[in-house]
Amino acid sequence: MSVVTSGRYTFPSYNLVFFIFLQLGLHSVEGVWPLPQSITSSPERYPLNPQAFYFTYGSQSAAQEGCSVLDEAFKRYFSLIFPDYSSGRFYSEVKFLKCKNEVRFKVLLNLNVVVASGVITFQICYYVNKTEIKDFPRFQFRGILLDTSRHYLPVQAILKTLDAMAFSKFNVFHWHIVDDPSFPYQSRTFPDLSAKGAFHPMTHIYTQSDVGRVISFARMRGIRVLPEFDSPGHTQSWGKGQSDLLTPCYSGSSPSGTFGPVNPILPSTYKFMATLFKEVSSVFPDSYIHLGGDEVNFSCWKSNPDVRAFMLKMGFGADFTKLEAYYMENIVNITVALNRTSIVWQDVFDYHERIPKDTVLHIWKGLPASYAAELSAITKAGYRVLLAAPWYINHISYGQDWRNYYTVQPLNFSGTEEQKKLVIGGEVCMWGEYVDATNLTPRLWPRASAAAERLWSDEKQTSDVDKAFPRLQDFRCELLRRGIQAEPLFVGHCKHEYQGV
Repeated sequence: MSVVTSGRYTFPSYNLVFFIFLQLGLHSVEGVWPLPQSITSSPERYPLNPQAFYFTYGSQSAAQEGCSVLDEAFKRYFSLIFPDYSSGRFYSEVKFLKCKNEVRFKVLLNLNVVVASGVITFQICYYVNKTEIKDFPRFQFRGILLDTSRHYLPVQAILKTLDAMAFSKFNVFHWHIVDDPSFPYQSRTFPDLSAKGAFHPMTHIYTQSDVGRVISFARMRGIRVLPEFDSPGHTQSWGKGQSDLLTPCYSGSSPSGTFGPVNPILPSTYKFMATLFKEVSSVFPDSYIHLGGDEVNFSCWKSNPDVRAFMLKMGFGADFTKLEAYYMENIVNITVALNRTSIVWQDVFDYHERIPKDTVLHIWKGLPASYAAELSAITKAGYRVLLAAPWYINHISYGQDWRNYYTVQPLNFSGTEEQKKLVIGGEVCMWGEYVDATNLTPRLWPRASAAAERLWSDEKQTSDVDKAFPRLQDFRCELLRRGIQAEPLFVGHCKHEYQGV
């Protein structure tokens, strides 16, 4: 097997080469998902002996023994190829007898049952077709967003999602960790944020240890963790633990007792944000940080006399988009000082805010015509961009809605080839209004895998939805075998579905 990967990507994708090979080992080529750039298989078969099978580094490989990510991946995928052998469930004694096209396993199974005792002999055969794969990702950023504010997701549910992401070649976990409903991130510097802003200060929080565990688990699967601390809107939970952070709303000439977005006119706001993001940048090692900047409701700012006076002083008139721009520019400058690159939602661009050219814009609004126009405008201005708008899969419908996600064409917009190179990838978003640990996995998988193939594979080779269906159906069964409770695509069954699911 040969694997060709490109070295020009900032976002790592090495976690994903193994799965292609392993599926080929035990399934037909048609079952591979996402589809490799080039795959050639022959009828020639080789027997697999689990006692003699091992992964090794190629002599020309840039990585060699001692690369912890790959060394650990070798162990994980061995267990996926030979699950029964690895667990020792059926093997008290194993003997290998050579035959023409296969290795025959003679297994003595000790039965521990009341009605019978003794041994039963049966045979298992593993083999692999000779296959050559040349593969690399189409886009460098292939993300999944999880929202842990609207419903708290236990760490184990996040880890299970990371496993499934690796199987589908996603390489960025966008952790939308806090929002209006709750602030589950436990800050060292500002412990009241979670103590007063989480659903529960002990059970519904992510400790520093929890965050470290998620980051480490993701790293070993070639997945980077991108934290999002969205402001100035989506911050109601922040105000519970940090006084004077949010804007007091007014009813006429008197405070109404309610609060709006972060107060952008106070120096204390930026001192707090600088301190918080300094901590965040030390906890999350990724070079990118998501600052949000979307859906700011201006009504509270408009009601506040101090804010209106500040607007006049700054020459903003009655244009509150300029006030948001003022705030976001200050926040972006804070992250620049921390040597972090910012990702922001498209609103920041739409409001003509002055942001560094290396800032990444994130498109979340609109139908194809609308987001195509946004892609054209953002890339024409020279910014890199991520596309999420067509992959909000928290929305569900009856039938095979994965087909809609599969037929997205990220580069189908008016622009030069240079502009299209600025589209660095896309993201599947799973917002949490109606999603918690009870339904996260089946709602995500295998629907998210449709977007995974669009972001990884060659578009021309994967343009036929009907041809994709049997591969995705087979892949869904593979996810079940690996413990991912992916929902069915249509009528039928998987041979592994009743084994522990």
